[in-house]
Amino acid sequence: MAAGSCPVFSGVRSRFIVVGGGIAGVTCAERLAAEFPSDDILLITASPVIKAVVNFRQVSRTLEEFDVEEQASTVLEKRYPNIKVIQSAVKQLKSEEHKIITEAGKEYIYEKLCLCAGAKPKLITEGNPFVLGIRDTDSAAEFQKCLAKAKRITIIGNGGIALELVYEVAGCEVIWAIKDRAIGNTFFDAGAAEFLIPKLSAEKPEPPIVCKRMKYTTAESETEERETAGAGKIGSALGPDWHEGLHLKGAKEMLSHKVHIETLCEVKKIYLREEFQQSQKVSLAFPRAEEDKNSETDIELWPVYVELTNGKIYGCDFIVSATGVVPNVHPFLDGNNFALGEDGGVKVDISMHSSLPDIYAAGDICSASWEPSPFWQQMRLWTQARQMGWYAAKCMAAEILGEPIDMDFCFELFAHVTKFFNYKVVLLGKYNAQGLGSDHELMLRVTKGQEYIKVVMQNGRMLGAVLIGETDLEETFENLILNQMDLSRYGENLLDPNIDIEDYFD
Repeated sequence: MAAGSCPVFSGVRSRFIVVGGGIAGVTCAERLAAEFPSDDILLITASPVIKAVVNFRQVSRTLEEFDVEEQASTVLEKRYPNIKVIQSAVKQLKSEEHKIITEAGKEYIYEKLCLCAGAKPKLITEGNPFVLGIRDTDSAAEFQKCLAKAKRITIIGNGGIALELVYEVAGCEVIWAIKDRAIGNTFFDAGAAEFLIPKLSAEKPEPPIVCKRMKYTTAESETEERETAGAGKIGSALGPDWHEGLHLKGAKEMLSHKVHIETLCEVKKIYLREEFQQSQKVSLAFPRAEEDKNSETDIELWPVYVELTNGKIYGCDFIVSATGVVPNVHPFLDGNNFALGEDGGVKVDISMHSSLPDIYAAGDICSASWEPSPFWQQMRLWTQARQMGWYAAKCMAAEILGEPIDMDFCFELFAHVTKFFNYKVVLLGKYNAQGLGSDHELMLRVTKGQEYIKVVMQNGRMLGAVLIGETDLEETFENLILNQMDLSRYGENLLDPNIDIEDYFD
């Protein structure tokens, strides 16, 4: 090549390419489309539908609520005429050539690239037809189909998906195996778990009639790219209230919950029916009461059996592996020397920039490698996916325009609002005293069946909080954590229900 000449590329050129049709990717593409209305934004996704944030509401400075709606890509393209959605999985990234090659064999050249390909389920075993992971809409639909014929399932894991499933599933016995001492260890402590447990046996409220999301389907023969895009690919992550609109009912006539929890254990071995019969081991019947010692032998034959590390064996129709996710970096590593975090995600700096030129990352695929605020930590949640996607687009725009950019305020305080067991749950700051050592104290206020309030204090200052129920304290506590006011003089009156704490500090 002659000195000073530029390499010649074939393929479609675009100033910005975003990979991933989930919350992070769609948010990033929308922001870029608004910033650069005369430039084409390419959104490459393996899924026939995209995830759009709707009904967004800023609850406080850092807390936000929204719904996630599945939409046909044409809806996004109509809303932003400069966004073009390419439905195909990524086959290869050639970072030195600034080129993406899709499974459909098409090449796309970028000036700036943002990877928002999410994460995939961390299954307890691969290739077993009786082990299901729930991560995207297709896997949730497959779970619903299997559940309709099931009399008993086993759920392995203690995160958000597991918590939602054990509460939502009816008409089916549920064995729930967790490695922790208490449920929901990712989100709250043993005290909060005890507060929630009674909900597992309580009557559930009537579900809403109208689903917040619509499901779009695509004809198999729609396009050439459709034919090569979908097989075996992980779709976009589920959003909040993903189970709404799904009929999570098993084959039994019972309508209420029937959940048995096995704590401090993991899966030792999984047996198919014939393997189990040959092993001459004994499985246990579903415990009928808390005082049951699990001594009763199960006489029913099941398609699959789970042996736990506590020595107990249960048969079931299928197993749900809800043991977390791993960043979906594999499609981008071949020939590209990305710096990866300890959790396997693409390392990004304070500008969401990866270690490779002109490549950014946002959402579940990335690992935040900057020095965080004392009250923020990364968790692979839909709220952070939206925030990171929006901020990554802002950083890409600033780079193109040569403008400085400040770290977004959402990274000052970890703030997440969700719902478990039909309770509103708000998590703020170091809500589980993450990384604080032993010199912190906890303050609690619990009203059985109504609210659970925990604040994490250190040297008289609030560092985190868990609010379960309609407490209306989230904005006040957010301000107390951010302002770091010395609260020593209030002592335990801080949580006195007879004192209107909002009048103190608002």
